[in-house]
Amino acid sequence: MSLPPPARDRKPQGRLFAVVGPSGVGKDTLMEGARARRPDLHLVRRVITRPETAGGERFEGVTPEAFAARKAAGDFALDWSAHGLRYGIPRAELAPLAAGRDVLFNGSRAALAPARERFPALRVILLTAPPEVLAERLAARGREGRAEIEARLRRASFELPPGIEAREVVNDAEPEQGIARLLAAIGAEPQS
Repeated sequence: MSLPPPARDRKPQGRLFAVVGPSGVGKDTLMEGARARRPDLHLVRRVITRPETAGGERFEGVTPEAFAARKAAGDFALDWSAHGLRYGIPRAELAPLAAGRDVLFNGSRAALAPARERFPALRVILLTAPPEVLAERLAARGREGRAEIEARLRRASFELPPGIEAREVVNDAEPEQGIARLLAAIGAEPQS
């Protein structure tokens, strides 16, 4: 049996962040902006049961059957259901953690409890915005009708699960300000 290298020789583990918040709050925009400023950040490319032509974030679109097969094969480190879709975080997308890189994923508030069980050091960033800002952004993206937008706005005040603490980032201004706030919540780059 080999012993692990001395602490001084070990590369520090990266940090895992779940970025959560209501639809229209700007999760994808801020995460992409943060990566542009900090190329060492790794953004998880999720697997979602919707066509890639649906727009929004970079993701891998699959059929429900393909998702189920990948889940059965153990391909996902984490998965959940929301808004009639299935979402998965492929295990391979977390590999940068071992190289000391910080990893961010667009998560679901409803999946935070199981995520924390699997990843005890998980850090949570909660993005928020005033309801009028959310309504404007949801309408501008053109993916939902009025009834769907109203339903999403009603869910916007969803509370975090008990025992889950988060750093709150208010995204109520121009993207540059929101990106700066997100980077401040992430904090300093890990030490190499």
